[in-house]
Amino acid sequence: MNIPLHALRAFAAAARHLSFTRAAEELYLSQPAISQQVKQLEERLGVALFRRLPRGLVLTDEGAALLPVVNDSFARLAGTLNHLQGGRPSEVLNLGVVNSFAVGWLLPRLANFQRTHPQIDLRLFTHNNAVDLLGEGLDMAIRFGSGHWHGTAATELLHAPLTPMCSPQLALSLKQPADLLQQPLLRSYRQDEWPRWFDAAGLPAPMIRGLVFDTSLAMAEAAAQGLGVALLPALLFQRDLSQGRLVQLFPIALHGGSYWLTWLQGRPVSRAMLEFQQWLGNSSRAGGLQP
Repeated sequence: MNIPLHALRAFAAAARHLSFTRAAEELYLSQPAISQQVKQLEERLGVALFRRLPRGLVLTDEGAALLPVVNDSFARLAGTLNHLQGGRPSEVLNLGVVNSFAVGWLLPRLANFQRTHPQIDLRLFTHNNAVDLLGEGLDMAIRFGSGHWHGTAATELLHAPLTPMCSPQLALSLKQPADLLQQPLLRSYRQDEWPRWFDAAGLPAPMIRGLVFDTSLAMAEAAAQGLGVALLPALLFQRDLSQGRLVQLFPIALHGGSYWLTWLQGRPVSRAMLEFQQWLGNSSRAGGLQP
């Protein structure tokens, strides 16, 4: 079957963004051109690759099956072309990373990875712990939780217990855990975290209202600006602690999950995926952060 490469490229971009408009912006084409190329691809294949909805696109089962094959094929093609052009052979690794881990742990170590693995073209896509490996065209993703995600293999990277943190000014009035009962408590979408922390402290949990954040980074910044007390993984906010922007209040910690490296079960593990996983493990052990 003769399938034009430009149609596959349009499909991959549209699948990555779930939008013909954003795919057109990425490829410097018009939205009608992207739509037409995808339509022609669907006609050649005899299947629908997307469901067109009023507010965007959704991959069909056929589109979801085609996407990783197309992404992998383009990555292999790019690596081969680089080699033929005299450059160093490279392998693309698309990695999704939850924001707090990216800023607090990964970025300070990336220079080491680039130095020791120059053949891997690492591409980072940050998220707030909600990630779709297949739909976003990711090879691997780092996320926080229990390690159990449907259809996903996972290896534990870092156990990061949560502990109360706030601005130095607010900390002056907080001498014991009971002092938090009257303070604004910043919270994530995991509504049980503060009640579980108060239970660990031997205190009844107060009625918790106020600001809710979908990222630890935003919640930490709010705490640093004096908006309240936040439950945060202290290991990932060492820079804020050392700079005096945040203060860790009490040693009582909530053990609510770990950071995990994940990938789709059943997909072939590439050399780049394997080497990155090994580097992560070695780096965490060297940094004393192994669970």
